[in-house]
Amino acid sequence: MIKKILTALGCILFLAGAFAQSTPKYSNEFLTIGVGARSLAMSRSVVATVDDVTAGYWNPACLANMEDNLQLGYMHSAYFSGIANYDYAGAAFRLKKKGAMGISMVRFGIDNIPNTFDLVKNGQINYDRITAFSAVDYGFLFSYAQKSSKDGLVVGGNAKIVYRKAGQFAKAWGFGIDFSMQYKSSNNWQFAIVAKDITSTFNAWRMNFTNQEKEILTQNENEIPENSLEITLPSFQMGLAKTFHFTPKFEMTTEFDADLTTDGKRNVLLKSDPFSLAPHAGIELAYKKQIFLRGGIGNIQVVTLETGKDRIMEPNAGVGLKLGAIMLDYALTTVGKQSTALYTHVFSVRFSVNRNEKK
Repeated sequence: MIKKILTALGCILFLAGAFAQSTPKYSNEFLTIGVGARSLAMSRSVVATVDDVTAGYWNPACLANMEDNLQLGYMHSAYFSGIANYDYAGAAFRLKKKGAMGISMVRFGIDNIPNTFDLVKNGQINYDRITAFSAVDYGFLFSYAQKSSKDGLVVGGNAKIVYRKAGQFAKAWGFGIDFSMQYKSSNNWQFAIVAKDITSTFNAWRMNFTNQEKEILTQNENEIPENSLEITLPSFQMGLAKTFHFTPKFEMTTEFDADLTTDGKRNVLLKSDPFSLAPHAGIELAYKKQIFLRGGIGNIQVVTLETGKDRIMEPNAGVGLKLGAIMLDYALTTVGKQSTALYTHVFSVRFSVNRNEKK
């Protein structure tokens, strides 16, 4: 079964590479930010080990490993001094016959953007005519997971709906499919692969500018946007992890992931056209599965400056605390070089309902 799956993914990779020459990069990038403070503290290196409600985002197959009957999750973070807000909410529940289902919602938005189209009328400036609008991206993921007849193997997928809008000026709907799998060996090695947008995700943009607004854009030498179709090509995330049990109370989980994109040359560590590969890694120390300390390294790049080449990487860190049915997580994430980094505080909470008693 695994061989058939990998063969199918290889075919998708070949077709995506052939198609990449005519499509833009960085489509629907808000869906790559990540959810859950645990995951972000580990630099997004969790596709092989995630086992809670956030698996609906990271690796839907791993929902089948969820220990609770029902889990609810929420996360909030603010970027660029609160200019942009990023939110996540999710729910997942176990099914009979070793299955699970979930739904996830992510929102990335910039609110209160000034609309100055009516600022000047008949040569007169009136600031009272300035209104505000929001540029918002929504992603809705509907997940299903199932344990395989092969011991240690779980498979799953997402049906994805994307809704994006820029005030009353532009709106877009998109649809796509994700597929994933995870395999856990008897000696605590875990391997996972997530194929996102395997059918390509199509966003159909519809513009809505009045004739007056079009005239203002033309007078200011701006291009008038037109209805268009935006395509998100397949991408793949692979993860390899192992858990070490030092004592009955203390354990450590390490994971190494690599993101493979097919939409052209990106500024990552291993880049080519059309394929680019971005490695990242994370670690989690756990005491009695109640207190957690996490860290990770990601976004590794090599940039060429006038003074020579420079290596950039983003370290992240975080902690977690489990209080009965409630899991509290915090992450401190960075963007850019350490000397000029922008720091973001991320908080997330998970609530377990009808928790199964240990046998």
